[in-house]
Amino acid sequence: MLGNIVAGLLAASVPKPVVTGGTLSSDASFFYRTFTGNGTLGVTGATLTADVLVVAAGGGASTSNIGGGAGAGGIVYDDLRVLTVGNYTIVIGAGGAGGVTGLGTNGEDSTINGITALGGGFSGSANYGGGGSSNASTGGAGGGGAYITNGAAATQGSSSGGIGYGNAGANGTNATPPQRGGGGGGSSAAGATGLASGNGGAGRSDWSSWGEATSTGQNVGGTRFYAGGGGGGDAFSAGGSGGNGGGGAGGVFSPSTLATPGTVNTGGGAGGAGAIAQNGRAGGSGIVIVRWAK
Repeated sequence: MLGNIVAGLLAASVPKPVVTGGTLSSDASFFYRTFTGNGTLGVTGATLTADVLVVAAGGGASTSNIGGGAGAGGIVYDDLRVLTVGNYTIVIGAGGAGGVTGLGTNGEDSTINGITALGGGFSGSANYGGGGSSNASTGGAGGGGAYITNGAAATQGSSSGGIGYGNAGANGTNATPPQRGGGGGGSSAAGATGLASGNGGAGRSDWSSWGEATSTGQNVGGTRFYAGGGGGGDAFSAGGSGGNGGGGAGGVFSPSTLATPGTVNTGGGAGGAGAIAQNGRAGGSGIVIVRWAK
């Protein structure tokens, strides 16, 4: 009994970190600080050992006839990150802009304490602005190609000790049928080619429990996903579906159907445009979540 009392006194005397910034939530085992916009994580009282999830923003879709889907933002995950007492600047990437008679832009990076998740690549385009065309852009996950252009590689790698995730965008196809853009890459899988479905690559569900605790990520049948690629546009049928994790669906040339943007704070890539009369859609912004044991 005396031993238990001594152990309790010793445990009580060990200082615990006080963590501020973002939005606080918890579950049975962990506390979470969630950042959906730029901010500062503060640590006082003692060193914090935490798990850190960093999701960059998805790419924007280009103006195009039968365009590709944009790539998802890259993800970096670091477990047992040691954060000494101090303040840590957090940057949340903004979603890539959709093209207006031109190309979209890559999503912006998300960062914390030297960890950088790379923004997703913009999608490929064809017959915009007087007949130009362009392959997709590389990014955390690569953008998908328009029906006559190529998809792009993923550039997300490990960062400051964290493990990185991102996959390539797919090529489009000018087969008749289908004429379809390729899907943008997701954090879990590459985009599908236009000759297949043109679907965006799936995002990752590894942190579904984090999403439940913080009410973030895309909820698909009770499982939460982050960073799905955008679906490719289509000529006369249905556009490619967005990858689980906030990827937007592709548009259609005829009958004219608008693509959908990436979902905010998921890192999802934008769906590809169906026609040059449809401006490109924006990618979803990023998110950073810091988790530590109770």
